[in-house]
Amino acid sequence: MSDKTIIDRNIRNVIVLATCQALFNSGRTLTFITASLVAISMLNGNFTFVTAPITMMLVGTSVGSLPAAFIMKNLGRKWGFFLGSLVGTLGSMLAAYSISIDNFLLFNFSIFIFGLYGGAAQQYRFAAADVAPENIKAKSVSIVIAMGVIGGIIGPETVILTKNSLSQIPFEGTFWVLSLLCLLSAIIILAVDIPNLTLEEFTDIGRPLTKIIANHTFIVALIAALFSYATMNLLMTATPVTMRIEVFTDENIARVIQWHVIGMFAPGFFTGSIIRRFGVVRIIFVGTILLLFAVLIALSGNSFSHFFLSLLFMGIGWNFAFTGGTLLLTEVHSPSERAKVQGFNDFILFTGLAMSSLFAGIIYHFMGWYWVNLATAPMILSVMISAIWLRRIRKKNSHVTQGN
Repeated sequence: MSDKTIIDRNIRNVIVLATCQALFNSGRTLTFITASLVAISMLNGNFTFVTAPITMMLVGTSVGSLPAAFIMKNLGRKWGFFLGSLVGTLGSMLAAYSISIDNFLLFNFSIFIFGLYGGAAQQYRFAAADVAPENIKAKSVSIVIAMGVIGGIIGPETVILTKNSLSQIPFEGTFWVLSLLCLLSAIIILAVDIPNLTLEEFTDIGRPLTKIIANHTFIVALIAALFSYATMNLLMTATPVTMRIEVFTDENIARVIQWHVIGMFAPGFFTGSIIRRFGVVRIIFVGTILLLFAVLIALSGNSFSHFFLSLLFMGIGWNFAFTGGTLLLTEVHSPSERAKVQGFNDFILFTGLAMSSLFAGIIYHFMGWYWVNLATAPMILSVMISAIWLRRIRKKNSHVTQGN
């Protein structure tokens, strides 16, 4: 295969993966906006379990992470992504039906099924790293992540346009549209062409997982991704409920979430270039500064601008820390170790997110919005300290290498 053919294939793969990432994030953003609002209606104002649907989505993603990784190892990335999209289609259709019959338990189960789709879709960023040459790996990963910005536009606009237009029951039609987005993703992913593992890579069991996860780079990669995501998830989950109580309209809520998602993904168009220039650890550290700034804004007031700016900066901070964590993770495994390392990473990541989503509702119900924000401080500081720790280790190792 000629160099030009390989380059063309890699470009096509990144475009396909980025498009599917955009569709997935459109659906996920749509779900983040509507799930808690549907729950408020179904629970008749009881806010204790109002974040339960979001929790179930994240539990689904956690449960689906390891099976998705091993399906991709055995059948290839294409078919793993394809099956995941079909599962998302099924979950979305079931969610629409559960809304039509006002069944809260069935709605939670259907969102769990949709969450399983996320177990596969979260691998788009890793697939981009697989197909990219080393010199553009950071850029490829950041572009695929960045395409989620389209979700910040399509998701909220879909909610606004379909809330009452396709059915007399609010948000039923929204989830029927979500099923179409998932189905479209299943069709588009068939165009991807990612080489399967070689026989040698497939049969090589690699190092024990316990040895890999003890690596300091893996530890920091997981901390950066987990705690930056959990911080963002706490506020993103609680914000629609808080704004509803503060008597903001659904359109106001959708706009805040829309610009939050844009903040999450738009920086990805240049995050890769920044990382190549300044280094991944520095970018993670900058991300923590932005996360802290976002929390301070949220604590300073309850106006529309406070919610808007807080979630916007929260999104940008998440992008820096999460992209950095993703790239660090690609440094610690060989091709044969890819499935178990990436699957384990996402399993821990989304288990933590599910817990943060559940606690968001509990903390909010018993302690209020102020304490939801304060609960993020230990997590942000953990990422900050771990980044400093890794930087010192790498600086020390660099001096030792130069001395030899």
